[in-house]
Amino acid sequence: MTNLPPLSGTRLVILTIALSLGIFMNVLDVSIANVAIPTIAGDLAVSPDNGTWVITSFAVSQAIMLPITGWLARRFGEVRLFVLSTALFTATSVLCGLSTNLPMLIFFRVLQGAVSGPMIPLSQSILLANYPEERKSFATSIWAMTAVVAPIFGPVLGGWITDNYSWPWIFYINVPVGIFSVVFTAITLSGRETPTQKSRVDYVGLILLVIGIGCLQILLDKGNDLDWFNSDFIITLAIISFISLTYLIIWELWEKNPIIDLSLFMIRNYTFGTIALTMGYMVYFSNVVIFPLWLQTQMGYTPTWAGLAAAPVGILPFLLSPLLGRYLSYFDLRKIITAGFLIFAATSFWQSHFYTSVGFKQLIEPRFAQGLGITFFFIPLITMIIAGLPQHRVASALGITNFLRILGGSFGTSISVTFWSRREAFHHSRLIENINNFNPLSAETLNTLHQQGFSGLKNLAFVESTITNQSFMLSTNDIFWLSGVIFLFLIGLIWCTKPPFITQGHTVAAE
Repeated sequence: MTNLPPLSGTRLVILTIALSLGIFMNVLDVSIANVAIPTIAGDLAVSPDNGTWVITSFAVSQAIMLPITGWLARRFGEVRLFVLSTALFTATSVLCGLSTNLPMLIFFRVLQGAVSGPMIPLSQSILLANYPEERKSFATSIWAMTAVVAPIFGPVLGGWITDNYSWPWIFYINVPVGIFSVVFTAITLSGRETPTQKSRVDYVGLILLVIGIGCLQILLDKGNDLDWFNSDFIITLAIISFISLTYLIIWELWEKNPIIDLSLFMIRNYTFGTIALTMGYMVYFSNVVIFPLWLQTQMGYTPTWAGLAAAPVGILPFLLSPLLGRYLSYFDLRKIITAGFLIFAATSFWQSHFYTSVGFKQLIEPRFAQGLGITFFFIPLITMIIAGLPQHRVASALGITNFLRILGGSFGTSISVTFWSRREAFHHSRLIENINNFNPLSAETLNTLHQQGFSGLKNLAFVESTITNQSFMLSTNDIFWLSGVIFLFLIGLIWCTKPPFITQGHTVAAE
């Protein structure tokens, strides 16, 4: 495929749609299942805590496969690997829906996660390889728009399907999408397979990767539930993960046929761009998790309405991503990304002033504005990361980058949920100190409640409920405020990169 001319016309449009639907289905499947966990757990007669293994099992196997995508692509070919992965993803989706007990569902989710890993980086690599030189930034924008919008609409769609049909349909919905993606990708890319090479399998690296990443992902998913390092299980996972990943890095640096191409981190723009993307996505995804969680647990929102409140963040990326991709080459990427981080910071500080009686309109206004930050964040950063890389290294680069991005999302989820609950406890203790007979406002409030029919334990229960609600509100504001500070810090990382930014023969302007 490297020496063939780029596609054009209808064939290129069909390929773009087929690849976009494949990646949309893949990314959507992560978030769409989250809201269905209570229903799945109930139907399969297990506790909600055990039901979360449906999410964890998928995340662990996907995380393991992402960084070895480049090696798999070199061995089997990018087109063949993507088509096979998408076909297997579709098949395992059906098997997930047909599962009759939790062990069966977890087993098929492990398989589904494993085959989904190569789909994410390969979809972008194949797009870039088949687009004309002057439109590669546009191809990146299409991919980024799909990958960013899918997790936003996942909870809305998942809640609607669960409420109106049954949970297996969150998996069955993948079937027509997957078939379309497989058939038309295979047709449009017929005869355009990438060169393959057979090399010795790095078994040591593979085993260390499976153990290290598997333990780390389980640690992140279960850490908050098990009270982190107060749990022997979490401590054991941390030790095993640290030792395995340390030896993995050492081994891969000296291995002649490494399963992970760590030499990519010798490239300045790739390194700083990947760090900025990972940390930025970590903070962004923590907000994606905490915002609907706060709405559902403290503000009385249903999963569907919480999803609708979060969804406006995807409107501007959907509308502006193709436009930005078309004109990206005329601007300094560092300035565009800086603008994105500034918008993220501004909207984070904006949301840090929410209060317990905030209305739906006030909730969605900063979410809508934040969409502009997403547009200026993902597309230019991904362009910067792959700038100057030869086509045969793009799959490896994107595999590692997407692995670190998703791992950053896992870190963001775990850290934010823990921080949220602990800051609530802090604010709760501070607020409860003011409820005493020596505080005139406290005494007046209790007296007013008594006059309205609240007395004794009911009186105190109402006050406790109000304080808890306010404490979670303050904790949520703390997370938004801290997010704004981190986004401002990330601007410095971007200016550690160095122009020119060249994407497959196309120079991105820099002053």
